[in-house]
Amino acid sequence: MIGGVVARRYAKALIDLGQETGQLEALVRDIGNLADVLESSPELRDVRDNPQVPVAARKAVFKDVADRVGAGQLAKNTLMLLIDNGRLRVLSFIARALREENDRRAGVLRALVTSATPLNDAYVQRLTQALETRFKKKVVVQRDVDPKLIAGVVTRVGDVIIDGSVRSRLDELKTALTPQ
Repeated sequence: MIGGVVARRYAKALIDLGQETGQLEALVRDIGNLADVLESSPELRDVRDNPQVPVAARKAVFKDVADRVGAGQLAKNTLMLLIDNGRLRVLSFIARALREENDRRAGVLRALVTSATPLNDAYVQRLTQALETRFKKKVVVQRDVDPKLIAGVVTRVGDVIIDGSVRSRLDELKTALTPQ
């Protein structure tokens, strides 16, 4: 995918620039926030995608958005560069690649923990410790709720899925009991 290749190039350059200036964490956060706002707003996507919107007007709109989310100057400059280069469509890919590259360099893994009901903090802390022991890296847990699981949790760390849900156990039981 061309967007992914372009995003990784921008992400690598931004990581280097963020490290040089000592603004890496703020830059990763700001680019992520800008991408989230853009993807959640149909109006902003229309401004981004409409070829009849002049570049100056597009820049004014996105400068205002960057100011409203409190983005730093480095993130604002990146946003303007993307507009100038016609690459604003890849902002969300850049945000993801930037976070992934920053995590990789910092030795951090991200885990998505999906449960049927919201998990309490004590459980998440124990789960985080268990994942850090298993993967021998710092783990950042993101929580999600999916009532279809019935009970239990499904944990995804990169390509590894640890499925402890009742839904999967019932599916396994159904498969085992169904005649072949």
